[in-house]
This record gives sequence, structure tokens and C-alpha cells, in this order.
Amino acid sequence: MSQSRHVPVMLQRCLDLLAPALERPGAVVVDCTLGLGGHSEALLERFPEVRLVALDRDKEALRLSGERLAPYGERATLVHAVYDELPEVLGRLGVPRVQGVLFDLGVSSMQLDEADRGFAYAQDAPLDMRMDQTTGISAAEVLNTYPPGELVRILRSYGEEKQARRIVAAIVREREKEPFTTSARLVELIRDALPQAAKRTGGNPAKRTFQALRIEVNGELAVLERAIPAAVKALAVDGRIAVLSYHSLEDRLVKQVFAAGAATTAPPGLPVVPERYQPRLKLLTRGAELPTEEEIAANRRAAPARLRAAQRIREDADD
Repeated sequence: MSQSRHVPVMLQRCLDLLAPALERPGAVVVDCTLGLGGHSEALLERFPEVRLVALDRDKEALRLSGERLAPYGERATLVHAVYDELPEVLGRLGVPRVQGVLFDLGVSSMQLDEADRGFAYAQDAPLDMRMDQTTGISAAEVLNTYPPGELVRILRSYGEEKQARRIVAAIVREREKEPFTTSARLVELIRDALPQAAKRTGGNPAKRTFQALRIEVNGELAVLERAIPAAVKALAVDGRIAVLSYHSLEDRLVKQVFAAGAATTAPPGLPVVPERYQPRLKLLTRGAELPTEEEIAANRRAAPARLRAAQRIREDADD
């Protein structure tokens, strides 16, 4: 078990951004991406009165973080759920509104470190990539069964892979000889398929393809599109939300939801803007905040992180 997995990204900044909302009596905070419980533990530690609800779709993560958070007893409620199920989870728990929400959208370090899950391109493993291994289709099934056009679309839109056509042509050729089962074969195929110039830029050449497969297998962007607005809706007035994303697709989505919430919806030209058109959110970060150089040096997984936060400043007209 590597030490690096215990370092939650931009932890101090997340806590500081959420603090004004969580220092109130009776505050409830939701950690939508529990993982190994690093952020959750820090929230319980720093805000001794707070009650935590934490979600994860990965049963192994829930088991491990359950052990870690056991000392906090009743203050922590851990739930096996995908984060777009937040409204249902809160409904079942009888919690209509919460004071804080945190999302850390990186693949849990545990999933990258556990070789047999097939998330990492640095070691050979079965091509699975499901965060919840009890449901859904694996990365191998995607590679072996999706039509070429669909694979190109996934690599382009989720991996921002410029060489998508070349890679997919090689995948289709290879899968006819023998279906894909492990990550090493895919990594080798990508290396061989890429022109020399493309291999010289930025890290492992398989990185973008693996990201794209992971997003497709776990329906991550579709889930996020539902989850961020649902989380904003769950916030009480003066509640705060902080979101850590790790690639531009996620960050763009978060930015759009926050920007829409922080804009007035009034028709142009009104001399006085009625209450119901006023913004619902106030942005707490100027654009996306980045990790410090010191943090990146200490935890290389922090490098691509982008942090955005917002505060709920009024109810929706329809709430």
C-alpha cells in the first residue's frame, strides 16, 4: 500500500472554503466521493460538531474508509451510492438541506494502486475499470464490442485524443484476432499506433485512452451532469460547495453549473431585478484554483487538479 494514496488533494484549501458554513451548530456536510476517507476524516476532525454523510460507489472503498472513520461513530453515515443519487440518499436520511458539499472527482488513489482493477496503464491488469464492480460493463467489453465510430467518439470527447482514428483502427484490427483482456496489450498497441511526434508529448501515450475508457465505463460525465446541479439544490442558504476536478471536461461542466447559478435570469432591460431572477450562487474562487508547486512536489496526483467553490445565497423560486 503506497503512502501517496493517503494524501488528499488541496485538503487545507477545501476545508477553508467550506469552513464558514460548517462552523454552525447542526451543520451537515456531504462528501460525495468518499474514496479512502481522507477528506471525510479531515472534515470530522476540523469541525467537531459537524455530521457527515459520505457516498461511494466502490464497496471496497466503503469498507476501508468505514474502518478509518469508525472512531467518529454516529457522526459519520457512509452510503453505497453514486453521487447523482444524492437527493434520494438525503431523502432516505431525512436531511432536506445540507450546509456543505465536497466532490473530489479524481480516480481514488486506491483504485490506481490496486493492480487488479485495471485503471492504471503502468502495470498489467484485467481491463475492468468499473468503480462499482457489482454492476455495468467492463473496459474490455467496451473495447471488444463497441462499433469503431463509437470508440473514436469516446476517445476524442472523453480523452481529447487527437490520434483517436489511428488508435481505434489498431484496436479493431487486433480485437478480430483476439479479444482484449488486459491493460498491457492495450498500452503496447497504443505505443505502436502513435506517430513518433505524438509520443514525445506529455507522459504515457496511453493516458488519454485510459481516461476515456474509464469515463465511458462509469458514465462519469453523465453522472456529473446530474450530480452538480442536484448538490447545489441540496444546499441550504449560506451553504457551500467545493469541487475538485482533474480534466478539462469535468472542470468545464462544474464551471457552467456555477456560472449559471451566479448569473441573473432576468429578461434584459428591467430597471429593477425582481428577487426571483437574482443569482442563487456566489462564486468563491476566481476561476479555478490550482494546487501549489509545493503540493505537486509532495503529491504528483495533485498536478492536474482544479478547484472551484460557490456559496448558496438564496432559495430557488420553485424550492
